[in-house]
Amino acid sequence: MSTIQDLKYKFNRFNVFEKIIVINIVVFIIGQLIKVFARTGNSLSYLSLPSSFSDFLYKPWSMITYGFAHYDFFHILFNLLILYYISQMLMNLFRPKMALNIYLLGIIAGGLAFLFVYNVLPSRLLVNTPGVVGASAGIRALLIFLGVYMAQTEVRLIFFNVKLKYIAIALVVMDVLGLFGWNQGGNVAHLGGALLGYFYAVKLKEGKDIGTGFERIMDTVASWFKPKSNLKTVHRSKQKTAYAGKTKDEFNTFNDQKKVDLILDKISKSGYESLTAEEKEFLFKAGKK
Repeated sequence: MSTIQDLKYKFNRFNVFEKIIVINIVVFIIGQLIKVFARTGNSLSYLSLPSSFSDFLYKPWSMITYGFAHYDFFHILFNLLILYYISQMLMNLFRPKMALNIYLLGIIAGGLAFLFVYNVLPSRLLVNTPGVVGASAGIRALLIFLGVYMAQTEVRLIFFNVKLKYIAIALVVMDVLGLFGWNQGGNVAHLGGALLGYFYAVKLKEGKDIGTGFERIMDTVASWFKPKSNLKTVHRSKQKTAYAGKTKDEFNTFNDQKKVDLILDKISKSGYESLTAEEKEFLFKAGKK
């Protein structure tokens, strides 16, 4: 019993993306066990997103769950390594909930793109597939978001530095070429996620977070699973508008994001080491909110 409690304690201390990685691993292991004992090659069919829209109507949850299912060891290994690396960068620079919005919306956008293509385009243009699985659409959304929002920022790739915008361009080119290969459905989903990441970055540069509505929905769903408190709620008077039609908290959050944007712009131009101690501390605190 103590071992289970220890595991639960450690899991609760993980950040949101580390938890997603653990869930992916657990689902993969369960899928492998089902594959061995049930002797089936489609052990995660309940979670995969089907190519037929009529089949999708019977399991609408698959629009999300397909992003947590993998059949191949190297597929999940490659995806989770990239997710871990890219999520650490995002969690240090942006709100964790916003990073999660981009990831989950990327999975949904990838799923919608897959369903659209396989139910609208002529079948002669398509490679037959029963469905799609994998976290790649969400990961593409995160990578393209960074490649657009922090286009000039350089990252180390083995022996040399590369700007994020060139990584984003290379990924999109690979996915477009992949449309003519055996994994056509997967590449369609990748491009759907990439489009979401691009659109999210463009709108955020304009000062609009397009994921706030989705975030409220997710917060509501999460609240259904939280234990009820016996403490009485003390009702306070509603916050009065502070500036420009925003509450004080909303105004402060808006200003903090603008400060983060300025720091990110400085990093893009001069590198992380050019930041002052105060700027590094502010960026660190902003990433924890």
